Amino acid sequence: MTEFAWPVRVYYEDTDAGGVVYHSNYLNFMERARTEWLRALGFEQDELKDKQGVLFVVRSLNIEYYLPARFNDNLIVTVKMTTLRGASMLLEQDVKKENEPGVLCQGKVKIVSLTTSDFSPCPIPAQIQNLIQI
Repeated sequence: MTEFAWPVRVYYEDTDAGGVVYHSNYLNFMERARTEWLRALGFEQDELKDKQGVLFVVRSLNIEYYLPARFNDNLIVTVKMTTLRGASMLLEQDVKKENEPGVLCQGKVKIVSLTTSDFSPCPIPAQIQNLIQI
């Protein structure tokens, strides 16, 4: 899987007083897409936590905003792996309007794998690494 896409609809609660998506809600949209990406690969985060003692957490992110999304827009949020290391991965995520050119927002997100016992770095499980090799 080179790029994963997840549809998101903009609800009224996602917008600010100007009628556009509030800046932090793009992070929520990206989080949903990452969760669905893992689910599409066959992994549930609660099962990874409970059965393997592994958590995926955001270590850092950089986000650029270009154009606004508005109430009732249908968006597509993508997830693309760019770097995979033993305990971390770098993902690029775009938010676009469905069926329209151009990117509304772009994010680069570093995800790290941690143990549930003491939150120390641990290798990304091999079965996941095998599926997401770039």
